[in-house]
Amino acid sequence: MEKQSMIINNILSNDNLNRAYKQVVKNKGAAGIDGMECEALFSHLRTNGAQLKESIRNQAYNPLPVKRVEIPKEDGSKRNLGIPTVTDRLIQQAVAQVLTPIYEKVFHRNSYGFRPGKSAQQAVLKAVEYMNGGYNWVVDIDLEKFFDTVNHNKLISILNKEIKDGKVLSLIRKFLVSGVMVGEHVEETEIGTPQGGNLSPLLANIILNELDWELEKRKLKFVRYADDCIILVRSQKAAQRVMDSISKYIESKLFLKVNRKKSKIGRPTEIKYLGFTFYNQFKAKKYKAKAHEKSVQKVVRKLKQFTSRRWGVSNSVKAQKIAEVLRGWINYFKIGSILTITRKLDTMLRYRFRMCIWKHWKTPQNKYKNLVKLGVEPRNARRAAWSHGYARICRTEAVCYAMSNARLVKFGLLSAEAYFVKMSS
Repeated sequence: MEKQSMIINNILSNDNLNRAYKQVVKNKGAAGIDGMECEALFSHLRTNGAQLKESIRNQAYNPLPVKRVEIPKEDGSKRNLGIPTVTDRLIQQAVAQVLTPIYEKVFHRNSYGFRPGKSAQQAVLKAVEYMNGGYNWVVDIDLEKFFDTVNHNKLISILNKEIKDGKVLSLIRKFLVSGVMVGEHVEETEIGTPQGGNLSPLLANIILNELDWELEKRKLKFVRYADDCIILVRSQKAAQRVMDSISKYIESKLFLKVNRKKSKIGRPTEIKYLGFTFYNQFKAKKYKAKAHEKSVQKVVRKLKQFTSRRWGVSNSVKAQKIAEVLRGWINYFKIGSILTITRKLDTMLRYRFRMCIWKHWKTPQNKYKNLVKLGVEPRNARRAAWSHGYARICRTEAVCYAMSNARLVKFGLLSAEAYFVKMSS
């Protein structure tokens, strides 16, 4: 339990504010409702920094409403993000930096989201460990619009267990009720914490830490990443009992909403968790993780965008964008069995990239000249160069020989399989 007034002093210390400033500038991000960009924050603080600190200390500081931004989700719905002003982001970051070490001491070890040294991959591997320990029925409880439904009074009462500094609690409440600018109108925020603020992930972990320790109290196996929590039990009967009792706890004690339609009970092979699903390796009689089909479809859609012949950028730019997507996707899913998927991605990418190069060569004369230059016999080069249609021609032996896999790699096209093998070794 922290002493009163000590926390606000730590938040407003020059060292902490300087670190917060560097983090906000590093994160960049869009301007809030005042239009101030990150680049203007330094000069703003030089002029107004002392006054800003004094207003926070005197509890006169009032955050501005966040700017509403709607992000499309895969199912067609939209996720509401709230973009605070850069000044408010600075203060939120400063608060988070001081509170994080305090709460790291009380957070459950099976909470993996937005914590130092923790990751989604660790959560997935822990789930696999439980599955292979005989806990192969999964209770997947979906929290409906979690960030939009956090009860302010409940959150403040939980904060008050560890934080006895009234100025800090008052400041956090002000962020919670600062409102949302929708168009030209400000809407009040009587519940919820804006998803997009620097403080929101920590506040989410603080309220859901209550759930973690309730599950621990009931001796249940679980893993949680932010509001994505699965509970693992040994039987279907136990799963149904846990689904009912924990849903009741979440709604009656934490005042959050459980989405009954999306919540489900199933075997590991029927569950999607943090982009992964699980399969049973029958010979070893063990579960392993792999990328869920929806995760594969999502990266395929993005890669197809970057290999579109209609996208009017150079092929070297396309290769660079493809490499960025592949590295990010493989680095995330490399803990799973994705070798077969990387090979399929390579086959698709090479074929589509050949079509991009073929279009770039434009005229039959130029296509003929380049094919011959790359070692294709003149007769075969002429037949290919004056043929119509991208799809058929770019599967022919002549084009595949000229634009071999090795040459595509030299050109800059990253091999998904080679990168995965390298990252896994």
